Amino acid sequence: MDMLTILYYRHLNLSEDPNWEDRDRFILSKGHAGIAWAPVLCAKGYNDPEQLKTFNLTNSKMGIHLDANKVHGVDASTGSLGHGLPIAVGTALAAKVLGKDFFTYCILGDGECDEGEIWEGAMSAAHFGVTNLVTFVDRNKCMIDGPTEEVMKLEPFADKWAAFGFHVIEVDGQNLNELDDAILFAKEKNDTGKPVAIIAHTKKGAGIASIEGDYRWHYGAMDEGKYNECKAALAEYFQARKARAEKEGK
Repeated sequence: MDMLTILYYRHLNLSEDPNWEDRDRFILSKGHAGIAWAPVLCAKGYNDPEQLKTFNLTNSKMGIHLDANKVHGVDASTGSLGHGLPIAVGTALAAKVLGKDFFTYCILGDGECDEGEIWEGAMSAAHFGVTNLVTFVDRNKCMIDGPTEEVMKLEPFADKWAAFGFHVIEVDGQNLNELDDAILFAKEKNDTGKPVAIIAHTKKGAGIASIEGDYRWHYGAMDEGKYNECKAALAEYFQARKARAEKEGK
């Protein structure tokens, strides 16, 4: 959510027309996070907020994985994990071929980085020098079947991206200032000749103590009591985040 917020409200070059040719491209490779993306696309005016009431219901345009043919503002349908980065490399290369100056941004899940296509895409990005590509990895260390380091060890993770030819920046993925600085580097100060990978360290279920960091809540069902508990916890978390942001400024 923090990555989506900083991108859509500060960095993405967009217009009222979601199909504007010179817009920045955004690809949510971890497509199951569409539940976070959908309200952002509605808040930006691309879709009717009423559609959120039918999210993931039969015949709704708002499926759990957002469909580029049904949801305005979606540049690529994703969901089959591993496909997002190769698509993003393609759009970044297209900008270079067409002489366009738009950027492509892609958010990956860390568990998704078990997929071979991710590393094929990474090799291509480095080989073709697509410095107009910014890759984020949501490093929450959890995936559907358990902790990433138990299911399929990723560490030393940053070293892997560096070995594949990326300039790597590690940040607190729930600190907007750190995210902002990393994106600004990628957009304006990157003189390395390499694409940038931002490894964003996050906590799954951040702000809700009873589910935070628990991989079993990758999918989970709530009753009314659990919903109210989580809603109250998020309200407290919001106030704490707001106080921190006001203290840090920027």
